Amino acid sequence: MSDAGDTKQSASVNAGAFKRALILTTVWITTNRYFRRYICKSPQSLVSKFGLYIKVKPYASLGEAHALKFIHRQTSIPVPRVSCTFIYRGKTYIVMTRIDGNMACMGWVQRSEASKKQILDQLKDIVCQLRGIPSPSGGAGVSNVDGGPIWDCRLPSKEFWGPFAAAKDFHRELVQPLSLEADGGGHFADVNELLDFYRHWDDSLVFTHEDLSSLNVLVRDDDVVGVIDWETAGWLPSYWEYSSAWHVNPQNQFWQQDVDKFVEPMPHELRMDQIRRKYFGDF
Repeated sequence: MSDAGDTKQSASVNAGAFKRALILTTVWITTNRYFRRYICKSPQSLVSKFGLYIKVKPYASLGEAHALKFIHRQTSIPVPRVSCTFIYRGKTYIVMTRIDGNMACMGWVQRSEASKKQILDQLKDIVCQLRGIPSPSGGAGVSNVDGGPIWDCRLPSKEFWGPFAAAKDFHRELVQPLSLEADGGGHFADVNELLDFYRHWDDSLVFTHEDLSSLNVLVRDDDVVGVIDWETAGWLPSYWEYSSAWHVNPQNQFWQQDVDKFVEPMPHELRMDQIRRKYFGDF
């Protein structure tokens, strides 16, 4: 599958010609240097004052917008409401509601243990809701919410992966150029262990956010008011949420010690993913 974009996706949402033109014009205004310097110092306020946020991604995939709509239908997880989304000249535009909250990372280390626990307990419920979403009829392969490729810039060599009919096909791709069916001769012991883990992994696929960093959790006081950035979401192996959350952003190291408090710890699976990252790369 090419990493140029998502070629299997649903239609645009509420994106008539006039609305597209209005959004494209707004984006041009808010990113134009001349306008920012001489006319409006904070042009983003032109959008935010209406309670909206325009997200522009440099690739063609409607997966995030459809994931937001899917989560809103299936759960009580607080997510932005999608007003409009479309693809134009290889970029994805999403107009969504702006959530009034601060990233959990802001002041996290200064919070009391009671405050942290209240927030982490809410996150634990959010993860439980995600894992409780029934898979599509006929089962789900490793894919985004539309059945198209998953997007993850942290995976090696390309940003779009799949879709894959089964987890084994996904695991096989992760260890390229090695063969998942190899007998293990000539490899390091831990690589052989990883290959054996992938060969025998038979747990379920679950709907996964895949980037539950403190940067993507919005809070107000001790309440979780939003979970954002769903571009990596999709149907993935059950351990993927834990290993992805545990491998935090380098500027977010403090979050690592709290991951076990809202995602079920999977130490063996985490160790396998660390081996995968060691030999086959990530960001």
